[in-house]
Amino acid sequence: MSTTASLFTELVRVRHSPRQFRPTPLSPADIRGVLEDAQTAPSNSNTQPWTVHVVSGAARDALSKELLRAYKDGRDSADFTGDYGDGVYLERSYQHGARVYGARGIAHSDMEGRHEVIRENLRFYDAPHVALLFMPQLGDGVRTAGDIGMYAQNFLLSLTARGFHGIPQAVLGVYADTVRASLGVRDDLKLLFGISFGIGDKTSPMYDIGMGRIPLQQSVVLHDTPGVLDEQ
Repeated sequence: MSTTASLFTELVRVRHSPRQFRPTPLSPADIRGVLEDAQTAPSNSNTQPWTVHVVSGAARDALSKELLRAYKDGRDSADFTGDYGDGVYLERSYQHGARVYGARGIAHSDMEGRHEVIRENLRFYDAPHVALLFMPQLGDGVRTAGDIGMYAQNFLLSLTARGFHGIPQAVLGVYADTVRASLGVRDDLKLLFGISFGIGDKTSPMYDIGMGRIPLQQSVVLHDTPGVLDEQ
């Protein structure tokens, strides 16, 4: 393995999603560098369909207050559905929730504790910055969403390479109307998700709760490609 490949492998495998950040803001140069790295993402016919709102400081605090108010009032306004089905994907979501609540010491019956986990999301886990990823209405939106997913991965890996952290948050998209109203975003731009980012708080038990990944054998099907999934 080349040095470049080895460095990338280390980078992509150490990236994780902390659920607690330090309040220290990143420098303008660092944020710009992350955005420039993210901008190199590939996209269908080079459409580059992302519109990204980066929110910090007082604007970030005001947005968080609006989101918390919308959550308290039950004002969901998601642009996209969030169904997990009734099979393996639903089971994985349950496992994810159990790990998050378990790391917080929240019992299944503790409804107030579970509500507080949502509120922590809407406070951006105390991260000093949040990037909201919007997409235009192009066709059925699938290709556009895929393009924005590649943009987001560049964004996250750039943060990691620079010693910073980010966490993608689909829950922010549940309150799309609230976000659009708070930031003055056009109605035709749809909110896919957000990424809270900054410096993860390594002293917190929520810094890295180790979500894990399924084995390749459960997600990869080989066709005339022998040896790839043999035991190492």
